[in-house]
Amino acid sequence: MAAVAFTALVGAAGFRAAPGVLMVPLHSELGWSTSLMSLAVSTNLVLFGLTAPFAAALMDRFGLRRVVACALCLIATGAALSSLVTAPWQLLLTWGLLIGLGTGSMALVFAATVADRWFVHRRGLVIGVLTAGSATGQLSLLPVVARASDALGWRVASLVIAAAALAVVPLVLWRLRDRPADLGVAPYGAPQPAPVATPVVAAPSGSTPEGRARSDAAASPPVRPAAARRALGALRTASRRPAFWALAGAFAICGATTNGLVGVHFIPSAHDHGMATTTAAGLLAVVGVFDIAGTIASGWLTDRFDPRLLLLGYYAFRGVGLLALPSLLGPSVHPSMLLFVVVYGLDWVATVPPTAVLCRELFGAEGTVVFGWVFASHQLGAALAAGAAGVLREQSGSYTWAWVGGAALCAVAAALSLSVRRVPRPSSSPA
Repeated sequence: MAAVAFTALVGAAGFRAAPGVLMVPLHSELGWSTSLMSLAVSTNLVLFGLTAPFAAALMDRFGLRRVVACALCLIATGAALSSLVTAPWQLLLTWGLLIGLGTGSMALVFAATVADRWFVHRRGLVIGVLTAGSATGQLSLLPVVARASDALGWRVASLVIAAAALAVVPLVLWRLRDRPADLGVAPYGAPQPAPVATPVVAAPSGSTPEGRARSDAAASPPVRPAAARRALGALRTASRRPAFWALAGAFAICGATTNGLVGVHFIPSAHDHGMATTTAAGLLAVVGVFDIAGTIASGWLTDRFDPRLLLLGYYAFRGVGLLALPSLLGPSVHPSMLLFVVVYGLDWVATVPPTAVLCRELFGAEGTVVFGWVFASHQLGAALAAGAAGVLREQSGSYTWAWVGGAALCAVAAALSLSVRRVPRPSSSPA
């Protein structure tokens, strides 16, 4: 199940770094401004985030397989239709609405749900591995998308993203299962359930209405609340606790300084300094390489150390990197830039395992849905940063103030993470 989930996340990740590659050719061909294209990306990120908590509840109600397959089809449809755009509103519809809803229905909430249901031991490590699936998708597709855009045009590059999302749908429908009980096993690390003897029921008693009612009741799955009601109820409960707002605020800054700033604007900023688009895309792909190692290592560390201290360290390193970035950009790649790429890659989504584990500790069985809301703040932060950086670039002529502002925000995120009070409480296993 972890391997299937990882593959699905790889297929869904193609669009995550694509805007940075496609913004330059879109501007060249259609004349659209950076702020206009940033608005489409911001719309995507907002929907990406706001869909996440509802997607977690939908996965409980309708099953992982249906939700994930539909999400991948939405991503593929949005990417394919974006190859036909000729007007800005069409970019908002495809990049913003369709792909935003599709990616939001999977993403990190999907990873947290699989880890929560299927694993008791090594849960942090599994979240790290699954989170790395998104980095692997960017790593494998970003250079392909960049080369396709250069050689064949940005429209063909959009079709490559659509094909990657669509390719994993058959695997999801074939192999993905909701819970270990569907295969007659216990979650990894949980004690195996004792075999239950099947009682022999006499035909007359089983054929009575009372017997049939008892039998139907035993066989019926528990009734689950509506997805929207459960998601909003979890938000209402969590919002009464300061820890939720600290985690949400820090994770909003995480989104602002990764997907919002570097993910969207690193390539255009490097292009401003004379670097070739394919070279900048290659550097961002290298970030993805180290992202995989960093996220898996973060999951391993989360199983062993205080997640708050890990978050403190991650945000501190990220802030130093952003502060140094304006002086590192140039027409060629040099050792200092490679060092930035390595450090930022290791730190990219290393924040996910400790944040997800803290949500589980603090909010119990509703921890996955609460993490969905925390992830929503991540994407809202990314959306604001993506839009603000585009405006700053047009107003000042460079991205310098965007990078410096991101560094200052990282200091705030480090303080918020350290302020979370751990109050672990026993939680019931998901039904």
